[in-house]
Amino acid sequence: MNRTHRRVPLVIGVAACLVAGLAACAPGGSGPSTSASTGPVSKTVTKDKITLTVWDQNTDGGIDTAQQQLNKAFEAKYPNITIKRVSRSFADLKTTLKLALSGNNPPDVVQANQGYPDMGAFVKGGLLRTESDYAKLYGWNSYYPQSLLKLNMFSSDGKDWQTGNLYGVSQTGELVGVYYNKKVLSQIGVSAPKTLADLESDMAAAKAKGILPLSYGSLEKSPGIHLYGVVQAALAGSTAVDDLVTLKSGSWTDSANVKAAQTIADWSKKGYLTSGSSGVSQDTAVSSFGAGKSAFLIDGTWQEATVAKDLGDSNAGFVALTPEGASAPVTQGGEGLAWAITSKTKNANAAAAYIDFITNESAANTLIKTGNLPAVFPSGYTPPSGTLTGDIDTQYEKISAASSVVPYLDYTTSTFYDTMTAGMQNLVAGQMTPAQYTASLQTDYAAFKKEHG
Repeated sequence: MNRTHRRVPLVIGVAACLVAGLAACAPGGSGPSTSASTGPVSKTVTKDKITLTVWDQNTDGGIDTAQQQLNKAFEAKYPNITIKRVSRSFADLKTTLKLALSGNNPPDVVQANQGYPDMGAFVKGGLLRTESDYAKLYGWNSYYPQSLLKLNMFSSDGKDWQTGNLYGVSQTGELVGVYYNKKVLSQIGVSAPKTLADLESDMAAAKAKGILPLSYGSLEKSPGIHLYGVVQAALAGSTAVDDLVTLKSGSWTDSANVKAAQTIADWSKKGYLTSGSSGVSQDTAVSSFGAGKSAFLIDGTWQEATVAKDLGDSNAGFVALTPEGASAPVTQGGEGLAWAITSKTKNANAAAAYIDFITNESAANTLIKTGNLPAVFPSGYTPPSGTLTGDIDTQYEKISAASSVVPYLDYTTSTFYDTMTAGMQNLVAGQMTPAQYTASLQTDYAAFKKEHG
């Protein structure tokens, strides 16, 4: 989730690929079609003057800069094509995209969040066009590891995730982890954490010195997914979380999940989190951390450019926590929102050419230069040491090699985003107990599993 972004897990075999190579629209109108029409596909783009309407959620500094550069370069290559860009925050995109896609004049290209709430619902409604044919045409099937591709796949009825047709490819890689201020940690005499116990010890030391331990703002609600997910992953481990989110096994009331909720409730009571966080925006929390007013920030790699600019690339660090007894860090992440082609577009070939242009190896170099993490590293790329960029890229490689990235938790059911994020606000505010919170998640989960069959 851009800041709020999310995204999807890298699973098996990504490391080799990483190292080697590694709008306006009119809402309302007609209802969704039941099937997306396709026909012969080609890399040849029309010579007619056309406008591609593109909805993205690349609103943060670094990725916004990259997107502007890539759009300008695409228009230079195809001077008959104008990109009409509509950029919205993750939260805004979630609340407006389905209506836009259902209208008479939907965008041509959109960034769609993976999982059942968004991509699954859009596929079910016939609102997205499959990209399986374009993946073969442009070589996306070999450029991306299968572990990333399958996260953008759904059965044609939108019922089964990670199988069937491809409905998008991703531009960026993502991890959610712990940013830290090296000067502040030195000031309070602690080292960068590696485990949840380390982090709690460091936060206690910061609190004792009168320094806010963790900047946290959840006005947009979605940051609650990241906060809970980081703690849950560190306690439960990758297999348990992955099995839970993919409906294979487990319960949200399992002891590790309740303990994660209890841990966060305790942090709130101890004053480790920004006071009144439900009324604090995520941008405000990031700015506070960047101004040196706290020791830590739990957020995604989409904040890399912003944090590096505010604290300095050599003064900021990033780490994903390693569960007790595990050999590698475990955290949420994988890849950014999928770039999808809408089913009603009249310019599918141009839309596919645009998506390829902003996600290929050349685009990956642009992403790195602008402080972003590409989904696949360019051939021969070596992360710079001693910098925030180096920390993030190295963690991405390490976690990918260990296949220890877990899915964003809101992918779990079609309603889980709302259930989880609203509950997290109540949990942090002390208006819901850890047991009540995890029970509410399990109720949502059980209902979806029963309906899903």
